[in-house]
Amino acid sequence: MTSRILVIASGGGHWQQLMEVRAAWADQDVLHVTTMDDLPQRFDATPFEIVPDCNRDDKRAILACSWALLRLLLKFRPKVVLSTGALPGVIALALGKLVGARTIWLDSVANAEEMSMSGKVARRFADLWLSQWPHVAEAAGAEHAGSIL
Repeated sequence: MTSRILVIASGGGHWQQLMEVRAAWADQDVLHVTTMDDLPQRFDATPFEIVPDCNRDDKRAILACSWALLRLLLKFRPKVVLSTGALPGVIALALGKLVGARTIWLDSVANAEEMSMSGKVARRFADLWLSQWPHVAEAAGAEHAGSIL
């Protein structure tokens, strides 16, 4: 039985890490979402959608990203939303909860000392909140189920 899964990450390291764990959903109905136009093609991540990037300093960009994500979620109707970061992933988790999806946050392996800022916010919306570092998970109250390194 397949599940509909929306996986989302901003460009760069967040997307790279998402691609490192994609074998976990290889047999599922997946929609890949990112903020950089050529990224999915480079990783053969299909089907895919591009949403506007945003950060906490640009309220208009947050609204544009949120609107695009809400439209995608209502169209695709995922059972699960998974993100490795950053703010577009947090927004996807929050909106995913609103449409009844289970949500997973996998904090970046680059955050070896503490949970990322986005990860701290994502905690409110994540059904499964993970860090790739055991000591970070313990300090933050997250779960640790391994890492990609």
